[in-house]
Amino acid sequence: MSASIDAAQVAQAFADTFGTAPDGVWSAPGRVNLIGEHTDYNEGFVLPFAIDRAAAVAIRLREDNTARLHSSYGEQATLTVDLNTLSPDSMEGWTAYPLGVVWVMRQLGVAIGGFDLYLHSTVPSGAGLSSSAAIECAVATAFNELENAGLSLRELVLVGQRAENEVVGAPTGILDQSASLLATDGHAVFLDCRTQESHLVPLDLAAAGLLILVVDTKVSHAHATGGYSARRASCELGAEVLGVVSLRDLTAADLPEAAGLLDEETYRRVRHIVRENQRVLDTVAMLDDGGPGTIGELLTASHASMRDDFEISCAELDLAVDTALANGALGARMTGGGFGGSAIALIPAAALASVRDAVSTAFADAGFSAPDIFAVSPAPGARKVS
Repeated sequence: MSASIDAAQVAQAFADTFGTAPDGVWSAPGRVNLIGEHTDYNEGFVLPFAIDRAAAVAIRLREDNTARLHSSYGEQATLTVDLNTLSPDSMEGWTAYPLGVVWVMRQLGVAIGGFDLYLHSTVPSGAGLSSSAAIECAVATAFNELENAGLSLRELVLVGQRAENEVVGAPTGILDQSASLLATDGHAVFLDCRTQESHLVPLDLAAAGLLILVVDTKVSHAHATGGYSARRASCELGAEVLGVVSLRDLTAADLPEAAGLLDEETYRRVRHIVRENQRVLDTVAMLDDGGPGTIGELLTASHASMRDDFEISCAELDLAVDTALANGALGARMTGGGFGGSAIALIPAAALASVRDAVSTAFADAGFSAPDIFAVSPAPGARKVS
């Protein structure tokens, strides 16, 4: 299957696997975070947009309390689960994402019984593009409709976050699920992670003659491992020492005092969050006033902050950013939780081939694995597609 989701193909794959047609096919996109990294769990601001790569699930309800799950990834066997024994400790591998959502929704009183589920995704795993949230949001959207649960989009956001936090064990905020559920074509989603209020911000790249180029470094990361948790702990320590509920409550004017109260590493972590929140607000204002061609310097400044203050970049990400900038990108930054994953570059559409070739050559010259490089555009959020 191609990078775009073909609902008919997913439905046919379901039928081939389970011997009957599904009740429907639901899709939810991955996301690129345009700017605002690690600000979400600090109750700050983020600006993601949904991309035109997605996870799709075909589902058919059963009369019993058995779940059968199959994925297009590799030659995996169908997994059968007794839902009577479902608990966070009983889930592992890719099935933790759909089953985690089912467990959370059942905890909320949604009477989900047995089902057959087939998953196909075109969101690269481990690339920092929220492949996990795409699965969660597709599954949550499907069962919200199939079971007439009546949960709002914002409630579904929290379902996905709980699945990540309580089942998968990743201490993430609400950024990824919000982007996947709330997005629309041609817009980014400005999200206040404290109030959960959001609004759409125009991001018409095509009209400006621009593209967002994703460079998937193939350096895999996992949020449930130590680096992400350590950064979150540093932020919580900084807030505690500075006497605020979260780092959202600080501004640049508070940084000189913070420098005198915090150890050097914790101060740099705090400085990144404070400045990154302001960069998000500045980016929103510039998109509203001048369009996407005006935001390049903010993207590049964000990368420098993540590289130097938050220390979540890596050699491959830095090379992707530096090479893109040297070959005509207006701005570039790593995106996602860090420690690998993807970088993004805002480039003139006419420069696609030259920037892509330059990055590929730079990786080869450095002895790095070949990256996956592709353009993305702002796409609609989770929905039924068949």
